[in-house]
Amino acid sequence: MAKFEAKQLLKEKKFWFASILIAWSAALQGHMMWLQRQDSFKNKFVIVDQSIDNDPDHES
Repeated sequence: MAKFEAKQLLKEKKFWFASILIAWSAALQGHMMWLQRQDSFKNKFVIVDQSIDNDPDHES
């Protein structure tokens, strides 16, 4: 069985490509989750703001 060598692994371009691809996809997923959270927050408070704007008894 071949001996595992970290130095040889770090020299391979396939290893670096795979590592960068995994890191990029994790960052993209985190960004998409953050955008979804921002949209749900905005949607929650836009409805409240619109109901206040349409209320004739509400004074600004």
